[in-house]
Formats: sequence, C-alpha cells, structure tokens
Amino acid sequence: MRADRDNGQISVFVVLITTAVVMFAALVLDGGLALAAKVRAIGEAQEAARSGAQAIDLAAYRRDGTLRLLPDQARRRAQTYLVATGDSGTVTTADDTVTVTVAAHQRTQFLGLLGVGTLSVTATSSAHAVRGVEAPEP
Repeated sequence: MRADRDNGQISVFVVLITTAVVMFAALVLDGGLALAAKVRAIGEAQEAARSGAQAIDLAAYRRDGTLRLLPDQARRRAQTYLVATGDSGTVTTADDTVTVTVAAHQRTQFLGLLGVGTLSVTATSSAHAVRGVEAPEP
C-alpha cells in the first residue's frame, strides 16, 4: 500500500533536474559562443583601427616630421577593413586617433528554445599613429 502513495514522485524530480541541466548546458554553450564572438569582435575592431591609423599625411611627415592623420582616408581604410571581414561598425577619428566599434550578432544554439535567437556583442578599440615604435605602450 505504501508503494502506491509514492507513484510518480520520482518522475517529477527527474523532469525538473533534467530541465535544469539542459538549461545550464544551454547557458554554457551559448555563453561560450557569445564570448568567442566578443573576442572576434575585439580583434576585428583592433585591426580596423590599426588599418585606419596608417592613413597619415605623408607630405607633412616628410616635410617637417609632423605626424597627423588624414581623417577621411583613415575612416575609409577602417571601413574597408570592416567590409572585407564582413563586420559592421562605426569609425570615428579625432586628432591622431581612430576609434572603431564593431557590432556582432551570435546565433544561439539552445537559448533559441527559450525565445532568445541571437546574442549581440560590441567591441571598441582605438589606435593612433606613432613615430618609430620601439616598445609597447604601458
């Protein structure tokens, strides 16, 4: 008789634990994919900014050693890099610095079952033109 009262209790426990484990696995997998997308976006932002920072005014540099960016060309170079990698982002220039912000979207694997189809990440990086690099900046 006692066995009849316990029927079905273990199955509710198993369903709850299984659901929790699947949700945890979804967070781990999709969180890892989002982190990888963030790292990739950081790398693309850094490279695009470096590409833009190479657009220096060579005539002024050769004439008197003045190091300044050509803002339009710097933005164009950074945007060209982003287009070549298939990324989207914004490019700004100020003085001798190029700043690039990359927006990336990572499709989810499991979180889509909960209504979260994509995770958005952004990364921003800056680069500036320098003369004769001999050591990394602090």
